[in-house]
Amino acid sequence: MGNHYKRDSARILLPVAAAVAAFGVLGAADALAGGGHGETRWGDFGWRVLNFVIFVGILWYFVGGLAVKYFRGRKQGIRETLDNLEERRRSASEHLAIVEKRIAGLNRERDAILEESRRQALALKEGIIADAERQAAQIIAQAKSAAERESRAVLAEVRGIAADEIVAAAERILSARLDDAAHERLVDNSLNKVVFQ
Repeated sequence: MGNHYKRDSARILLPVAAAVAAFGVLGAADALAGGGHGETRWGDFGWRVLNFVIFVGILWYFVGGLAVKYFRGRKQGIRETLDNLEERRRSASEHLAIVEKRIAGLNRERDAILEESRRQALALKEGIIADAERQAAQIIAQAKSAAERESRAVLAEVRGIAADEIVAAAERILSARLDDAAHERLVDNSLNKVVFQ
């Protein structure tokens, strides 16, 4: 309660004391200048100075401790603020170093990922090319095989047609040259050869 009372007293007395001091100093200056009656009033000046000293003493008693305390607290607050700022600056520097290390790590990781992606893409490309070449070779082999089968089938068909044509031509020639009796002998001879063999 004592500090609260002193604070309230200081709030009230401070403006009053400032006004009294201002009037006292002005009055003392007026008295020394010989302001009012034409004579110097040293006694009045002394009382005014004594009044001013007492007033400053009372003012110091009530407000001096608070002023000293305020300015000490203010000085301490500024010191703590500066220390806090220094600590924050150091913390920010450490955080910046950590972030820079992370960024460098991310750059290395990005480069590694890109290199791995390039390697996988190259392997995939080579695999696709090899698979395409294998399929092309299979298609070519199948085409060759189909062409060979087709050519054999065509050749067999041509041979069959040629054989039929040859047999038909031979029959025509033989039938033109052979009469019925010669024809029967030729058939009998052919049958005898087939049967006895």
